[in-house]
Amino acid sequence: MAIGTLLGAALLAAPLPAHATAAPAPAPASATAVAAAATGLDDPAKKDIAMQIVSSAENSSLDWKAQYKYIEDIGDGRGYTAGIIGFCSGTGDMLELVEYYTQVKPGNVLAKYLPALRAVDGSDSHAGLDPNFTKDWAKAAQDAEFKKAQDHERDRVYFNPSVKQGKTDGVGTLGQFVYYDAIVMHGDGTDSTSFRNIRKRALAKAKPPAQGGNETTWLNAFLDARVWAMKQEEAHSDTSRVDTAQRVFLKKGNLNLNTPLDWKVYGDSFHIG
Repeated sequence: MAIGTLLGAALLAAPLPAHATAAPAPAPASATAVAAAATGLDDPAKKDIAMQIVSSAENSSLDWKAQYKYIEDIGDGRGYTAGIIGFCSGTGDMLELVEYYTQVKPGNVLAKYLPALRAVDGSDSHAGLDPNFTKDWAKAAQDAEFKKAQDHERDRVYFNPSVKQGKTDGVGTLGQFVYYDAIVMHGDGTDSTSFRNIRKRALAKAKPPAQGGNETTWLNAFLDARVWAMKQEEAHSDTSRVDTAQRVFLKKGNLNLNTPLDWKVYGDSFHIG
């Protein structure tokens, strides 16, 4: 969080010279606590944890790096869902991914599908994609440039905006993850179930820490609003990724998303040590 980072920087400033009079050095445990408080979801280790938790819900596996090649139509009205964050042919983010990939690597195996991806955007249609799109997606996933492109679009569209909003709201690593998981599923459009409108719904019930509110109270209000949004759509009506995962961390007061972590999603149990 922004305030925690500033405090951490101040408290971890260079030690005074040996000849100066100084207070006793804090115990190592205190320094560790300060460092933990200053860590956000954009810390590489925390980001990897976030990716594992999202993958547990999206792919029933903690091995998120194995998901670059993933692609299937899960019947949620969004066409094909694919890759490390569930890019969808019907929601525009898959189109933007392939457009970006084609910018950095013209003539790639997916470039020929751009007209079809533009045509099916906003629908669940496979027109112009079948029968070989899924095979070509898996082939593209063997390319390091395509993996980098997926990472780039994940960060640009989902990860960076959610972390930025979390820091603006004064929430810690767990709160930033709560935002991230919400924006991954709901996007940040103008519809009532989008991330920004989930947050707006929560603001009617509580205030984030940056506005003087209690962090736990705020995150519970946000998760309440998230559950409401999920229940508006049959494909997302199973709210276990909130109820038996994020709520578990919050009830334990684990606002820094520290390991070990134990949770369940859709009935499956997961652990990060």
